[in-house]
Amino acid sequence: MSILARAGVRVRAHPLALDATLALAVLACMIAGSFVEPHGPRGPYFGRSPDPLSVALMLLGSVALIFRRRRPLAVLAATGAVSLVEVITGEPRAPVAMCAVIALYTVAASTDRPTTWRVGLLTMTVLTGTAMLSGPLPWYAQENLGVFAWTGMAAAAGDAVRSRRAFVDAIRERAERAERTREEEARRRVAEERLRIARDLHDVVAHHIALVNVQAGVASHVMDKRPDQAKEALAHVREASRSALNELRATVGLLRQTGDPEAPTEPAPGLARLDELLDTFRHAGLPVDVARADENATLPAAVDLAAYRVIQEALTNVRKHAGAGAKAEVSVIRVGPRVEVTVLDDGPGEDGEPDGSGHGLLGMRERVAALGGSLTAGPRYGGGYRVHAILPVDNRTAATGETTG
Repeated sequence: MSILARAGVRVRAHPLALDATLALAVLACMIAGSFVEPHGPRGPYFGRSPDPLSVALMLLGSVALIFRRRRPLAVLAATGAVSLVEVITGEPRAPVAMCAVIALYTVAASTDRPTTWRVGLLTMTVLTGTAMLSGPLPWYAQENLGVFAWTGMAAAAGDAVRSRRAFVDAIRERAERAERTREEEARRRVAEERLRIARDLHDVVAHHIALVNVQAGVASHVMDKRPDQAKEALAHVREASRSALNELRATVGLLRQTGDPEAPTEPAPGLARLDELLDTFRHAGLPVDVARADENATLPAAVDLAAYRVIQEALTNVRKHAGAGAKAEVSVIRVGPRVEVTVLDDGPGEDGEPDGSGHGLLGMRERVAALGGSLTAGPRYGGGYRVHAILPVDNRTAATGETTG
C-alpha cells in the first residue's frame, strides 16, 4: 500500500480530526483575508486591521465547521447566521461567508438533489439579497457578486461529489450482486448435475441388479432338475450385468474432462501390493521399515484399498515435507474387528501440514470416514509426524466394501 493510500485510510478513520483541521485552515484563511484592503488608493495592500466583531464571527463559524459531518443542516444554519450578522453589522469585506460556503458544500454532498436545490437556492438568495439590500456596499459590489458565485459553486460541487459517490457505490453493489448470483448459479447447477447423475446411477443399478437377482434365483432353483433353463437364466444374468457395466461406464464417463486418463484395467491396489509400494519410496531415497500383524487376512475391497491409499498418501507427505534424512515406519495391525494403520516419521518437517488441514489429509479422512473409521494426524512428541487410521472390517463393512468395490 502506498503512502497516499495509507494516509487516506488513516484520515477516513478519524473524520472529526480531519474536520477540525479543515476548520483551523478556514479560520487561518479568513483571518489572513481580513487584513487585505482590495480598494486601496494604490491598489490592494496588506495592512488593514479587522475589528473584534469580525474576528469573533470568524471564530464561531470555524468552530461550527468541526461538526459539519454530524449535523450538516444545523451547521449550515449556524454559519449562514454568522455570515448574515457579518454582512449587516460587521466589516463587509471580512470573508466570514467562507464558512457558509463550506457548510453548503457538505449539505450538497451528503443529501439528495432536491434538498440541495432547495437549500442552495435559499442560501444564495438570503446571503446575496441581504448583502445587496442591507449591506454598506453598493448592490453591484464585487463582494456581493462573489457571495452569489461561491455559494452556487459550492452547491454544484457538492452535488457532483454526491453523484459520483452514488455512481461508484452502485457499480460496486452491482458487481457484488453479480458475483453472488454467479456463485449461486454455479452451486445450483452443480446440485442439479449431482442429482441427475445420482438418479441415473440409481436407475441403472436398481434395474439391472434386480434383474440379476431374479435370474440368479431362477438358476439356483432349477439348476438340478432343468439345467437348460438354468443355463438360459445365467445367460440373462450375464447380459444384464454387461448392460449395467456399459451404462455405468457411460454415466461415469460424463464426469471426465478432456485430457483425463483412461480408466485403469488392472485391479484396484491393496495391502497385497504393499511391498511394491514401499520399494518405490525406498528407491526414491526414503528409508521405510514395515511391521505387519494382520495375519495376512483378506480384507473387504474397500477397506483394503483405503488402507493402501492411507499408507501411500502418508508416505508421500513424508517424502515431500519431512526433510532430507527422514525415516518412516509403517505398521498394519489387526485388532479384533478392525485394522489399524500407522505411519510414523522422524523428520523435522519443512512446510508440511501440522494442523492436518491439507488436501491430502482431508482426502484420507474422507476415505476412512466413508467406511465408518477414523483417522488422526499430528506432530509427534520429540519431533516427526504420525498418521493413524482405524478401519472397521466387520460383516456390515465387508458387505458394503464388496458391493462398492
